[in-house]
Amino acid sequence: MDAFDPWAIVDALEKHRVNYVLIGALAGVLHGTDEITSGVDICPQLKDENIERLRGAIADLGGELDPAVLNSEPVTRVATAHGELKVVPEPPGSSGWEDIRRGSTREALGRGVRSPVASVNDLGRLMTSLGRTDDVARLAVLRRLAELDHVRGIER
Repeated sequence: MDAFDPWAIVDALEKHRVNYVLIGALAGVLHGTDEITSGVDICPQLKDENIERLRGAIADLGGELDPAVLNSEPVTRVATAHGELKVVPEPPGSSGWEDIRRGSTREALGRGVRSPVASVNDLGRLMTSLGRTDDVARLAVLRRLAELDHVRGIER
């Protein structure tokens, strides 16, 4: 595996027209957290044709996705030539892609790459539902970002 390249991963998803929403630490970074991550986490739409587009994007990235695993595991980790891609069909605290998609916005990652990104409030909801004690500080940052957005009149 080469160095982590989130742009390459997201660009492949976009080129294959995959319906997904970026979740996890990278989504938090795009909203302003100061986290460090070495992977991309997504919540995809689970329609068969979308899963086929996702498989094509992953193949272009040098990885492989077994669709049967998506139905049996809460998180499917896929090693690609550009870093790890975690596929989360139904993130805890949500009912899946349709739920997360409603509050998402399309954000620029740089290098001409844009991605649908879960809202700050949805990221907080997902993180809270995990109930991990080591997420307390991260959750506080997300809540503060949500407050700042509200004060500025930005609803994400």
